[in-house]
Amino acid sequence: MNAAPADQIRLLDVQALDVRLQQLAHKRRSLPEHAEIEALTKDATQLRDLLVAAQTEESDTAREQIKAEQDVDQVRQRAVRDQQRLDSGAVTSPKDLENLQREIASLAKRQGDLEDIVLEVMERRESAQERVAELTERVGAVQGKIDDATSRREAAFEGIDGEVATVTKERGVIAGTIPADLLKLYEKLREQQGGIGAAKLYQRTCQGCRQELAITDINEIRSAAPDTVVRCENCRRILVRTAESGL
Repeated sequence: MNAAPADQIRLLDVQALDVRLQQLAHKRRSLPEHAEIEALTKDATQLRDLLVAAQTEESDTAREQIKAEQDVDQVRQRAVRDQQRLDSGAVTSPKDLENLQREIASLAKRQGDLEDIVLEVMERRESAQERVAELTERVGAVQGKIDDATSRREAAFEGIDGEVATVTKERGVIAGTIPADLLKLYEKLREQQGGIGAAKLYQRTCQGCRQELAITDINEIRSAAPDTVVRCENCRRILVRTAESGL
């Protein structure tokens, strides 16, 4: 393949821009905010799970408290009715009076026991409410950090994407001046060789594979016409000759 030396030189410009695009892509993927957001999101998920558990406990104890208070109220109402019967004088039989007094005493004990249960449930509910409040605050704090990191990442994206657009445009302009067959070969090699399809021959060393060329290869390149597209015998990349090639 033949191409004017100037076209081959411009191929190096395209290669440099392609390397810059690779660097920008890597920079975009490797922003520290990615790991920061991932870690914070994991923390937030764990905290939300704990929050749901605390909210469930608070809801359960709320229902338990209502049930316990209803039990107390039922016993209290029954005791009031019994006391009213006792006070009314309607019960005259000594045995019935004794039974009624015994029941009132039993109800009083039962009411006391149930009120203790209510207090215990109320304490558990209060503890659950405090846990809900604490976890809600922690979730909010972590979410605030996620939002901040996301904003920083978006700002970084904007800067990187802006440079990508500029470099891509410049690459398009330069690539448009390079012969199609040379550019096609370059693209093929770039895909095969990890993003480097063309390299400068500098002081008899290929800047693509960093290998010094054998003297026989140097002699062949030295004798090749200026418009001949030469390849590195080690990595097969396009070798671009310049005044610094050491020929």
